[in-house]
Amino acid sequence: MTKALLLTALLLSSSLADHHETKTQPKTELPAGLPALVKPAELEKNGFKTLFNGKDLSGWKKVGGTGHFEVKDHSIRGFGKKIKRNTFLRTEENYQDFILTFQFKFNDKSGNSGCIFRGFQKGENADGRVSGYQCEHDQFKKPQRSWTAGIYDEARRGWLFPPKNADPETKKSFTAQGEKLFKWDDWNTIVIKCQGTHLQTYLNGELRADFTDTDEKNTTLQGFIALQVHGGASGDILWKNIYLKEL
Repeated sequence: MTKALLLTALLLSSSLADHHETKTQPKTELPAGLPALVKPAELEKNGFKTLFNGKDLSGWKKVGGTGHFEVKDHSIRGFGKKIKRNTFLRTEENYQDFILTFQFKFNDKSGNSGCIFRGFQKGENADGRVSGYQCEHDQFKKPQRSWTAGIYDEARRGWLFPPKNADPETKKSFTAQGEKLFKWDDWNTIVIKCQGTHLQTYLNGELRADFTDTDEKNTTLQGFIALQVHGGASGDILWKNIYLKEL
C-alpha cells in the first residue's frame, strides 16, 4: 500500500512539473488582433486599410538612390543593377501607432532589402537620406545569416534586435529560427506592431523581434512606411497585400 501511494505521488509530481514547464514557455505565436495570414476581406472588416491599390503607385514616392520601382502582377517590384545608394519607395503619409502587415519575396536572393517604418528623411532636402526603424529582409549569405524581421536602425544606430553587441549564441539562435521560418521560393508574411516605444515583428506567424526603445535621443514615434532596394550589384524584390491599422 505504501509503495502504491509513493508511486501515485511521484506520478502526480511529475505531471504538475510538466504542466508548469508548459505554462512558462515563452509564447511566440501571434496574439489576438494580429493577422496570421493576409486575407484582404478579413483585414478590412477588422479596421485595416490598404496602402497599395494593386494598380499603380498612388500615395507613394521614390526617394534616394538609383534603384527602380514598378507595379507588376498586382505587386510592387523593387529592382536594379549596379544600384548606387539605398533606394526607397515611401508613403506620402506618416503613421504613429499601428499594425502593418504585408507579403514579400525575393526574385534575386543576393539583394538585401527591408521595410522602413516610422521613417524620416534627414536634412532639409526633399530627397534627404532615409532613416528610421527597418524590418530586415535578409538576403542569402555565406556563412548563412537569416535575420529577416530583425530590427535595424537605418542610417543611425545599426542593429537593435538582435543588438549589435549580442553574443554569438543569440545570433546563432536568431538565424536558426529565421532559417526555419523563411521561404526562399514563396511569399513571406510580415507583421509589424508599433505602440509607443514598444516594437514587435512577426515572420510567417512567429514572433521575431520584441524591442522597447529606451534611447530617448533616437526614439522615433511617427513617420512613413518605405520599401527598400539596397545599394549593390543587383536587387529584385516583390511586395503585395500591404495593409495598415492605426491604433
